[in-house]
Amino acid sequence: MTMNRAGLQRFATAAAVFGVAVAGFWLWWLPRPDERLPSREPAAAIERSTAALVPLPLVPDLPPDRVALGRALFEDVRLSHDNSLSCSSCHDLTTAGHDRRRFSVGVDGALGSVNAPSVFNASLNFAQFWDGRARSLEEQAAGPVHNPLEMASNWDEVIGKLQADGHFWREFRKVYPEGLTAANIVDAIATFERTLLTANAPFDRFLRGDLQALDAKALGGYRRFKELGCVSCHQGVNIGGNMFQRFGVMAEYFGDRGHLQIAAADLGRFNVTGREEDRYVFKVPSLRNVALTAPYFHDGSVAALEDAVAIMGRYQLGRQLSKEEISSLVAFLNSLTGKLPVSLQK
Repeated sequence: MTMNRAGLQRFATAAAVFGVAVAGFWLWWLPRPDERLPSREPAAAIERSTAALVPLPLVPDLPPDRVALGRALFEDVRLSHDNSLSCSSCHDLTTAGHDRRRFSVGVDGALGSVNAPSVFNASLNFAQFWDGRARSLEEQAAGPVHNPLEMASNWDEVIGKLQADGHFWREFRKVYPEGLTAANIVDAIATFERTLLTANAPFDRFLRGDLQALDAKALGGYRRFKELGCVSCHQGVNIGGNMFQRFGVMAEYFGDRGHLQIAAADLGRFNVTGREEDRYVFKVPSLRNVALTAPYFHDGSVAALEDAVAIMGRYQLGRQLSKEEISSLVAFLNSLTGKLPVSLQK
């Protein structure tokens, strides 16, 4: 029996649909990669397998003269109105890239409204600032210069002071043909900041195959980190910093905070978009070097990492974490402490 052309087309379409359905069922039925590993495989080998977390990359190969100029600018107090503050005042390179204060102190003693995040590994974030208002390091670098609570200056003032320094002006001309401009200032600072990667943390070594890099407690904490769902937000190369999330998914953090009234800074992403769904939404912070970067959260209200973990369990996961769980999670978080870039090592 023969088929006409229309019949053949209908048959081919039906066969294709059937094939897709079979393939979909097969893929659904297959166990996950971890489940396909034989039970005799070492537990560490199973735990090392994850698509959500990846090792920190090597420091990018950037022009050394531009990096050097960026570091000089990063540490130059002339970026502030009264020559009292530099970028390193709030992002101290000797203390994990931040100032260990709840809120940083600006020109004339002005107090900031949010906790200053670490500058280390900031280049790996998908946006900058807690509310994500800056899309790049260059955009972020311009913010503190103009913020009245921080450097309280402007580009005309900054460039005027820097141009008066003949040596500095000449060095700038060597690096940038256009000379001393606002765009080149932030480009140099951002270039330097892209070198501030804290590689070779124990967890990075573990992800690269060193199964002894994590002790039993840290490995248990890593397992719990995944089982609880922490990894759904704290993921990627920076173990955070690649998405926005509401602070208080499972309970009202700001309603329970009690001792602190809700301030404008607590509104988070809402201050940028004006959308009600962005109220109390913030950029998920990176957990790299988190053991060194207390106090915690945008409001700097928590001094101890154990307390921060307990709060995250309650308000983000809806769980009352046990002391054992908190202890193991903190052990894992300690494994995220990396080494200073070679350029900063003494």
